[in-house]
Amino acid sequence: MIDFEPQSDLDDVASLLKDGALSALFQPILDVASCTVLGHEGLIRGPLEHGLHLPTALFRAASAAGLSQRLEFHAAETIFAAHTRSGASGLLFVNYSAQAIARLAATDGGAMFRATLARLGVAARTLVVEITEHERVQDHAALDESIRALRSLGVAVALDDFGDGRSSLRLWAELEPEYVKIDRYFCHGIHADGKKVQTVKAMLRLAEDFGSRVIAEGIEDASDLRVVRDLGVPLIQGWAIGRPVAAPTANVPASVEAVLAARDIAVFPQLRRSFRYSSKAAQLLIPAPAVNATSNNQKLLELFQQHPQLHALAVVEDDRPVGLINRRRFTDKYLLPYYPELYGRKSCTLFMDRDPVLIEVSRPIEDLVHVLTSDDQRYLSDGYVLVDAGRYVGIGTAEQLVRSVTELRIEAARHANPLTFLPGNIPISEHIRRLLSGGVEFGATYCDLNHFKPFNDQFGYWQGDRMIRLLASIIVAECDPQRDFAGHVGGDDFVVLFQSGDWRARCLRMIERFNGAALGLFDAETRARGYLLAEDRQGNPARFPLTTLSIGAVHVRPGAFEAPEEVASAAAAAKHHAKRHSEGFHVRGVLDASAARVTESSHELLTMRA
Repeated sequence: MIDFEPQSDLDDVASLLKDGALSALFQPILDVASCTVLGHEGLIRGPLEHGLHLPTALFRAASAAGLSQRLEFHAAETIFAAHTRSGASGLLFVNYSAQAIARLAATDGGAMFRATLARLGVAARTLVVEITEHERVQDHAALDESIRALRSLGVAVALDDFGDGRSSLRLWAELEPEYVKIDRYFCHGIHADGKKVQTVKAMLRLAEDFGSRVIAEGIEDASDLRVVRDLGVPLIQGWAIGRPVAAPTANVPASVEAVLAARDIAVFPQLRRSFRYSSKAAQLLIPAPAVNATSNNQKLLELFQQHPQLHALAVVEDDRPVGLINRRRFTDKYLLPYYPELYGRKSCTLFMDRDPVLIEVSRPIEDLVHVLTSDDQRYLSDGYVLVDAGRYVGIGTAEQLVRSVTELRIEAARHANPLTFLPGNIPISEHIRRLLSGGVEFGATYCDLNHFKPFNDQFGYWQGDRMIRLLASIIVAECDPQRDFAGHVGGDDFVVLFQSGDWRARCLRMIERFNGAALGLFDAETRARGYLLAEDRQGNPARFPLTTLSIGAVHVRPGAFEAPEEVASAAAAAKHHAKRHSEGFHVRGVLDASAARVTESSHELLTMRA
């Protein structure tokens, strides 16, 4: 390390600018469709082994010294000159802060900037100005005016690091940039993060609406490259494409060419969807009048008669519920002989439940599962009271609660199975559709357990869940996460979509590993006996073989199928063949497209309806 004499930021940055000690580097930006270099981003560096070599330190020191814009303009001219000397073709992306851009065209409509470009040999039509630090934009009108002046020169605009600034979305809508760079956070590691996949998908939809081209930054390995390729990102930048170098290059690494030329389909990481906050208890609300402790039973009877649809009425005190009166129990007693005479003028609190189930309207529906599974089942007949910050707002019925929780669970399971967290029917269908549209060969397999119900009957559902989780873990372990897709249809049914060339061997290993490991879930007596004791379909005691795994498979070739349902149908038929013939593994041959149109009864098929 070279030692430097200590000096202030002002002296240090000013001397670097005066001495022309800054240098330019260039990082390529790749056009995915053509696998060619669209252009380069120009980057600035201080002297090597200097404390201000990296741009972060350099611009921080310049800001402290009040030299930020001077540094920006000097850096841009250094990049312009180096790019011209290199003779490189293609676009040149150069960073400017919003404040610097406003200054470029503030007084002369950009005439001086145009003269600078001409002096340094840069054609305006090849320049893309990247707007940085968009979170600091104060005067949007001034920035918009400056951008119009630059565009009149032929300069294009890019919004840098989208997703990392508070006003980025507003700028995107207002400025309509030709390019938008997605912040590297959302692209680096995208192959393993379902949230990033969904975020980039949303940005691509915005780009289509706003007429911008997206550049994915931070692409550093083949796994991320494959995912952004299949997401349809048009332009990419990152170490996988090329590191910053002094001389711009149009060469594309062979490893990148191989990924972009490959016909395999990337396996998108799944987002475990949470519906926890999408549905609130407020949707269960039934507006209903309430009574108070001063209301007598005759008044209560009249209210029930006026509102025949209500199953209960709440008793409130200072707007807060203190009890709940069940219609049926009240009327069964009150209409007995002499009850009206004896209790008609007495307080209605005589018949109320003093500890009703209370539910806040803001509670997520998913949180209310505990009501369904608790030992206290009064809600089944009485319902519950809905409150807002403790204040009475209405009542709800058990039927509504059960239906809402069930629908929520079903919808969640369609996206991710709650037991194994593997993708459910909708992601499975989407992946099959991508495989078919991509025209790739793949193995579609359907995994199912033999004699699982007798195992459940003998050892209980808790042990049955253990067996299903065991199967899921073995399936996942035998899959290449970058090429193979494992999904859980439900119960003991799994679908695995293989692009690995050795998928048959992987299936056989799954069967061998599961059949061996599953023995540990039986008790010693059953293992020694070699069979299960349970009831058959007619309710008679019967013997069943120990639980094993069967896999049916279809080797899917381009053009053999048109829809995911057809693939699922063929795989299900192969699975039935494997189970009926005790083969454990059966591959169904498909000779042509017409032979692939397999039909099975609906209860035997994987239903893949979005």
